[in-house]
Amino acid sequence: MQAGLHLSIHAFSPASWDALNPSCYPGLLHGFLSALEDSKSVGEGTGWRPLYASVTENNELVGAMVCYLKSDSYGEYVFDWAWADAYHRHGLNYYPKCVTAVPFTPATGPRILIKKNADREAVTTQLLTVLKEELLGRVSSWHILFPDEESSQNLQAGDSWLERSGVQFHWFNQGFQCFDDHLATFNSKRRKQARRERRRVAEQGITFERLSGRDMTDETIDTLFQCYQMTYRLRGSLGYLTREFFEYAIERIPDAIRVAFAIRQNQRIAMSFCLRDATTLYGRYWGALHEVDCLHFETCFHQWIEDAIEQGIARFDPGAQGEHKIARGFRPVKTRSLHWIENQEFAGAIEQFLRKEQMHIDHYFRACDEHTPFRLSDESLHF
Repeated sequence: MQAGLHLSIHAFSPASWDALNPSCYPGLLHGFLSALEDSKSVGEGTGWRPLYASVTENNELVGAMVCYLKSDSYGEYVFDWAWADAYHRHGLNYYPKCVTAVPFTPATGPRILIKKNADREAVTTQLLTVLKEELLGRVSSWHILFPDEESSQNLQAGDSWLERSGVQFHWFNQGFQCFDDHLATFNSKRRKQARRERRRVAEQGITFERLSGRDMTDETIDTLFQCYQMTYRLRGSLGYLTREFFEYAIERIPDAIRVAFAIRQNQRIAMSFCLRDATTLYGRYWGALHEVDCLHFETCFHQWIEDAIEQGIARFDPGAQGEHKIARGFRPVKTRSLHWIENQEFAGAIEQFLRKEQMHIDHYFRACDEHTPFRLSDESLHF
């Protein structure tokens, strides 16, 4: 086996790279990563400088990890600003740091790619070794955000990572045949609320279309990007992603993309953008050109639950935060992140902080789990 480091996804062919990702997890597809790079949504001046680690065996790519050297903590969704501030107050540099994550995407998934039938332990060891040799002395820390269970187990074997928990809200398909089957699991109050929200949108003359990447045109991409930018303008900033990103991603991974448009008087006035693989829908971006009562709930939640049921998708992960999702049928789930801190004094202090934070996370999770909208007969279906 030979390990190497690369500064661009274009060091790998799409076929060899995607062969490491048979589940087609969208955030690590070659087309997604190349769209980020080629659109300059990541790279010099963005705060996200790509660094790819690879392992080859007999000239065949058998393992890889995607890392970014970060000069800030924007776009990560696992918040460590307090850690950076503590470093600063002690006269130390927190940045640059290394992050293994999908940029601007708080979605759980694989963070280490290993070809089927390869020696997982050996490949993992090679990847971690080449990265730590490169990073040691250059960064303050290394953060692996939203790894799935398999990646966590591979990475934590024999290494001293600090684990941090978080809470998100996901929807799970219980074999529903239609949206009414989903609502049938709600108690009466919440069921009426959901129907009232949907009716309120329809009464304002709004209809919807849901498109795959293959259905998108230059016109729909323009509207998608206008809506995306509007979300950030309302916060007084610009979006992380360029129009070219959406154009390249739709061209390169069309089957991994779903877009819902809200239409009023033959004009598209709002959108939500999702990524998908065979089992999961990942809600990513939303924006509206006009304010409409209940439009966000319908465009970002109800439409995609309906779509997931129609397509037999098992889970809908709509993104970070938002207790308001509970009332729409989303269940609390725990997420994790892994952290390696080079400075041992700070590593000890952060470990103590994480122990205390974990108690609050556990309390918050239980509180959320007690407020789900489901009928008592469905309360045993915990995920």
